[in-house]
Amino acid sequence: MSQTLLSILAFVPLVLAGVLLIGFRWPAKYAMPLVFVLTALIGLLAWDMTFNRVLASTLQGLILTAAILWIIFGAILLLNTLKHSGGIASIRRGFANVSPDKRVQVLIVAWLFGCFIEGASGFGTPAAVAAPLLVALGFPALTAVVLGMMVQSTPVSFGAVGTPILVGVAGGLDQATLGGQLATVGSSWEVFFHLIFSRVAIIHALCGILMPLIMICIMTRFFGRNRSLREGLSMAPFAIFTGLAFVIPYAAAGVFLGPEFPSMIGALVGLAIVVPAAKAGFLLPKDSWDFAPASEWPVEWMGKIEMKIEDVAGRTPISVPMAWAPYLLLAIFLVMSRVFPQLKAALMSVSFGWKDILGETGVSGTLEPLYLPGGILCMVVLVTFFLHRMKAAQLGAAISESSKTLLGAGFVLIFTIPMVRILINSGVNGSDLVSMPVAMAQLVANSVGGVYPFFSPAVGALGAFIAGSNTVSNLMLSQFQYNTAGLLGISGALMVALQSVGAAAGNMIAIHNVVAASATVGLLGREGITLRKTMLPTLYYLVLAGTIGLIGFYVMDISDPLVGIATAS
Repeated sequence: MSQTLLSILAFVPLVLAGVLLIGFRWPAKYAMPLVFVLTALIGLLAWDMTFNRVLASTLQGLILTAAILWIIFGAILLLNTLKHSGGIASIRRGFANVSPDKRVQVLIVAWLFGCFIEGASGFGTPAAVAAPLLVALGFPALTAVVLGMMVQSTPVSFGAVGTPILVGVAGGLDQATLGGQLATVGSSWEVFFHLIFSRVAIIHALCGILMPLIMICIMTRFFGRNRSLREGLSMAPFAIFTGLAFVIPYAAAGVFLGPEFPSMIGALVGLAIVVPAAKAGFLLPKDSWDFAPASEWPVEWMGKIEMKIEDVAGRTPISVPMAWAPYLLLAIFLVMSRVFPQLKAALMSVSFGWKDILGETGVSGTLEPLYLPGGILCMVVLVTFFLHRMKAAQLGAAISESSKTLLGAGFVLIFTIPMVRILINSGVNGSDLVSMPVAMAQLVANSVGGVYPFFSPAVGALGAFIAGSNTVSNLMLSQFQYNTAGLLGISGALMVALQSVGAAAGNMIAIHNVVAASATVGLLGREGITLRKTMLPTLYYLVLAGTIGLIGFYVMDISDPLVGIATAS
């Protein structure tokens, strides 16, 4: 079979997933088992993977599934704990003092708070935290998931204290070879690496200015009483102001401080600017926007976790600062666990895993329950129990409700993530073929020639769509993107930056991220509807980033120390 046909065949599982989920609107619980079986057959028959490697990849996927379910459980448990403590009722009251306008609440809770959580934790946590909180504030479950997924864009490249850059890009490039080449021209890996992540910050900043406005417009157009785009656009001055309040400190941190803190700094500065501005009515339209009454919502908008007022009525009143305290503690604990080496090591010392599963080298899985965001969330729940003076029965009810919600997500993810691991691990095979994701990327590159930089972010997004992770996409594809830049005689640093930006945008349509976010609000079975909506901001991001790339390469002639001497290895 020719390389082109093999590359096309590698696309088939993704195409099938898209057709079933988006085209036929199949629930993921029916679509993903079929896609998993097809992927395994392609790996065995076309890629000549051993049965042992396919099975080991499946087991690795199951270990990763347990890690994601742990995060989902923690996020749901925190929400249910606050429901039973009365904290959710207080948070709702608090927003009346900022703005009752749901458009403003999206900017503060989903965008700015979500960006901070992404910067501190990553790994899909923003959607898992923001989506149920939006439901608690009176948003339809489907709206909350769509908005929560859209947060996973601009802040993602610097999420989890810079993991997609520090682990994904740095680990995905051949540092030894690059370091030697850079030394011959009087430069260094540190200088080259700085070029990459500073360009990532600048491209994201340019794309991210409009993301808050796009979030609002999608909400008013698809979920508003009047299905009105104009009601979203009327917020343009304040939404763009919010975008700038985030991206300016974000870009400055990325260029001058490094890859660890841009998303957190951008969010904190943004919150400090936007919340007082919203209270003062700065740039806000005169009208206040809200959803239609819940009784008028279509059934497909509704999840199984709905925070009705009666759920929290009769509880002992909790002050607004005390109600928000668990989320503040969550942010503090997440940052401390990622920044302080001794604390990080202590949390990671509790670990369960399987190295070289079934003897397959490089196929390993680890579960670190205390270090994962799920562990941090559960610690916050325990503190909240005492902080809000809850009764044991209230906490027990929260645990029971959260456990029941988890079951549906578990069934879908035990097929989705093993499918992803088969794709990623297919590079070790009996036919000496590259892995399926790299084969897909090669097909795109060979098909478009000199305009490839426009499609470079889309290749990164493809990797994230497959893996559900910016970090994994960067690990898989950074060297491929760099080599392609060498063949075209253009800047490898800028091409790798476009890869990272595209991989961040791809998180908005990553299937298992959608499943995880949907699970937190009891919305399983409607993943295709969510993907239909999140495709729009993803296309915006990829087209704009690709256009910026073309301008950077061919108009501004952006270079780096290795242009002209780098070769495709």
